[in-house]
Amino acid sequence: MPNFLKIFQSKFIIIGFFSVYVIRLLVNQLMGLMPQDAYYYFYSEHLALSYFDHPPMVAYMLKLFGLFFGKSVAVVKITNFIVTLLSFIGFYYLASFFLSKKGLYRSMVFYGSTMLLTIISINTTPDVPLVFFWTLSLITIYKALFDNKIIYWILTGIFIGMAFDSKYTALFLLFGLILFLSLSKRHRTYLFSKELLLTLLFFAVTVSPIFIWNIENDWISFKFQSSERASSISKFQLQPKYFFGNLGTQLMLLLPVLFSGIMFVFYKIAKKIFRKRSLPNEKTIFLLSFSLPIIAFFFAVSTVYWVKLNWIMPAYITAIILASRYLSKKVLKYQVIVSIVFHVLLFIQIAFYPFNVTSDDTWYGWDELASEVTILSEQYPDNFIFSNDGYKTSAVLNFYMDQDIYSSNVLGKNGLQFSVVHADLTSLKGKNALFIDSEKRFKNIEKSNIIPASLNENFGEVKELEPIIIKNKSGKPLRKFLVFECVNYRVNDIE
Repeated sequence: MPNFLKIFQSKFIIIGFFSVYVIRLLVNQLMGLMPQDAYYYFYSEHLALSYFDHPPMVAYMLKLFGLFFGKSVAVVKITNFIVTLLSFIGFYYLASFFLSKKGLYRSMVFYGSTMLLTIISINTTPDVPLVFFWTLSLITIYKALFDNKIIYWILTGIFIGMAFDSKYTALFLLFGLILFLSLSKRHRTYLFSKELLLTLLFFAVTVSPIFIWNIENDWISFKFQSSERASSISKFQLQPKYFFGNLGTQLMLLLPVLFSGIMFVFYKIAKKIFRKRSLPNEKTIFLLSFSLPIIAFFFAVSTVYWVKLNWIMPAYITAIILASRYLSKKVLKYQVIVSIVFHVLLFIQIAFYPFNVTSDDTWYGWDELASEVTILSEQYPDNFIFSNDGYKTSAVLNFYMDQDIYSSNVLGKNGLQFSVVHADLTSLKGKNALFIDSEKRFKNIEKSNIIPASLNENFGEVKELEPIIIKNKSGKPLRKFLVFECVNYRVNDIE
């Protein structure tokens, strides 16, 4: 009998684990294009040192796979799956530093059964490369500290830099490293060492393109990511619904069994520390340094600000390794059962779409919308096309259609990266346009008979056309897009 089966003594756990991965792959390929997929693909079509709302690594990732495999929804999706699978393999190597063979395989099943891996496997976000480079960073940090070779200190700076090039929250890796060095008696001398200085130097070099881009673009990315959030948090208005909302999303992300297990392990370790009035061993301190402060920080923030479900994701890498030391095979079995249920439900939703998603954050109907808009474009060949929902409709149409699609900045609003790529709109002055507006919670399939004020302010004349209705196979309307013909764009009238 293979060692893997001897360790778990349960074919169900093994079969369940691989079933989850098969479902994850099926969902990856069955799921249509998400707005996020299209938006970050738009990044990759306009390569730059950085971008309006995120660093550039997600664009480079998509560009690399696109160069080899071409442009298609399947390629975009499989890119996420492969990079996440590589992250999973990296997790195995990282966990082997801390766990026995029994604990190692247990951690693999815990991590592999989460919705966390499923979410980043099926939808393009900066978290896909972030989790990958975060995992590599933890590996090299460990090797630098416990093997003390200069090459690992250099690689640590590079990989933390590449994690930062994926998402700004990677700064928590540097915080975790400093925290560990402060708490570890054995490694405290590294706090003011040439090795740490070398790490910081290579980190600075690796992230320098982001700063160069921000300097050239009036620091718009850093301002966008910090100013509004800092302002909201500084008001310090308690919002219990945000806290419980965050709690709910984290329970879904890890699934209730594992999330509760991790919280129990944190409690158990904290209780032991206070009782003995001493810190745990070096490896436990390491795992805690890169998990507990991040989780605690964002849960504290969630009392006054809405914390997105993906912000805490990387902290669970070391948290799961730590929890795997304590959680039993029985807990693992329950985790797999719950995971199978969640993934089967997800598969049913993706494959058969029994429940309509009344949001633009859906995969359903975008390709049909693009087909209808293409027909409209042929009827109005001189009209440019734009939308006004930040990036979603514009990004999807840009992906499917062979022409430039514009966004909210046409109306003088923030169009995110569209505002950067299409910063100068003077060439559109006097032109006509087609405005596509998603009506998320529609009550009928008729025209709205309401002309948006922003259209009247920026065009000489506006006329509503017949809406585009996306139906399911049985003919039930599931999505509605209002369409407006806009004449004589007055670009100079925008303040």
